[in-house]
Amino acid sequence: MASAVPSSRPYVTLVAPVYNEKECIEEFVAEADAELQKLGKPYEIVCVDDGSKDGSRELLLGMKTRFPSLRVVGLNKNSGQSAAFDAGIQFAKGEIVVLIDSDLQNDPADIGKLVAVLEGPEKPTCAAGRRAKRQDTWFRRLQSRIANGVRIWLTKDGIKDTGCSLKAFRAEILKRCKIYKGMHRFLTTLIRMEGGTVVEVDVNHRPRPKGTPKYGGGLGRTFVALHDAFAVRWMQKRYLLYKAEEL
Repeated sequence: MASAVPSSRPYVTLVAPVYNEKECIEEFVAEADAELQKLGKPYEIVCVDDGSKDGSRELLLGMKTRFPSLRVVGLNKNSGQSAAFDAGIQFAKGEIVVLIDSDLQNDPADIGKLVAVLEGPEKPTCAAGRRAKRQDTWFRRLQSRIANGVRIWLTKDGIKDTGCSLKAFRAEILKRCKIYKGMHRFLTTLIRMEGGTVVEVDVNHRPRPKGTPKYGGGLGRTFVALHDAFAVRWMQKRYLLYKAEEL
């Protein structure tokens, strides 16, 4: 478990796992920083290096002088996307935490849209990105469709695109969610288990400009997601959610 570092609090924290993304990471940070500046509020970018072997960590550390908002968190070994997201969430100082992939398929231009939804009249706990036009192969889209169908059936969480990493949360509730391996795909369900509310928002999805996916593919990815859906269903049936006061 990561430990938070005390300092002045930004309003928005952007959390991005990084695993062997040397080809994309510099462009990603530059795009994200430019979009966050448009919010007109204090922000930080937390890039979590998940044991990269291609020099991504060193490149990120070298970028800190150019981007004062950038913080780099390093995992001691390659631990997976869920662990990287969890570490970033624990280190985040912002009132709002936005999760995003660092491979440039999620569009940083949508960050402001998600933050605006959290600030809007509904004031949900989570604004979950929904990829309106996915730029993945037909096989990857088929995998997601199967996994999503079973997930919705098991968890009764009707979110249509839980595989989209781009999501914004109120940090206070997000930090209460216990994330196990693979659970980053079920954050909307975990938020609802904490009594929170979720709104889906259409976001842009771009073709991967460089490199290849680093966090799994093929049928194995689908079976893992289905296995995790059964675990979440078990958690839902046994989750304790109550309020108590001394009388």
